[in-house]
Amino acid sequence: MFPDVVDLRDFYDTSLGQVARRMIRQRARLIWPNLAGMSLLGLGYATPYLRVFQDEAARVVAVMPASQGVLHWPRDELNLVTLADEAELPLADFSIDRVMLVHAVECTEQLRPMLREVWRVLAGSGRLLVVVPNRRGIWARVDRTPFGQGHPFTQSQLSRLLRDSLFTPVQSANALFVPPSRSRMLLASARAWEQLGHRWFQTFSGAIMVEAEKQIYAATPLRRPARLRPMLLPAVTGAR
Repeated sequence: MFPDVVDLRDFYDTSLGQVARRMIRQRARLIWPNLAGMSLLGLGYATPYLRVFQDEAARVVAVMPASQGVLHWPRDELNLVTLADEAELPLADFSIDRVMLVHAVECTEQLRPMLREVWRVLAGSGRLLVVVPNRRGIWARVDRTPFGQGHPFTQSQLSRLLRDSLFTPVQSANALFVPPSRSRMLLASARAWEQLGHRWFQTFSGAIMVEAEKQIYAATPLRRPARLRPMLLPAVTGAR
């Protein structure tokens, strides 16, 4: 079940939420260093992470699931968000170059249909970036943040899910090594926690990030069953 969109907004307005946004956004930027001329879709509640690409990409849009709710974004600018069923995206086939899924995979009740829709809208060379709570991390055990909601994953579980959904994992990253505390002193040392975690404790990060590319060769077009043509039976003479 998706968290309410207001709760998500309120979390990212807190000091802890701002640290989470900054740490994950930095890793996303390393994975996607240049989106110039590309179209980018954020699905779930990805808007806190889209701003860094907004001035660079040719088009940035966001879809928030109907069961989550929707909020205007960016604030004080023209709205770039729409509300839709995550398994029925209002986008044309092969129309998006990059898709970022945040607070989506772990929350949806339509996981495989949603990933199939992402596959449909991605261009032939398209890629997606999935951000999920780490099953082994502390954040997944604290339900006062969005990373403590839904179904957490290990990196191997997420990679297997993507392969089963016609995507090929390309690279992975970890983020959120700082404990989910509201302590100002702890949050001020978030950068040091990240550096230490990346060096020694990657297994226990708060979030897992996997980039995957669309498998074109693996797709099998749906075949419609052949229609049965009516057969005319020869008339039987002399029948009573």
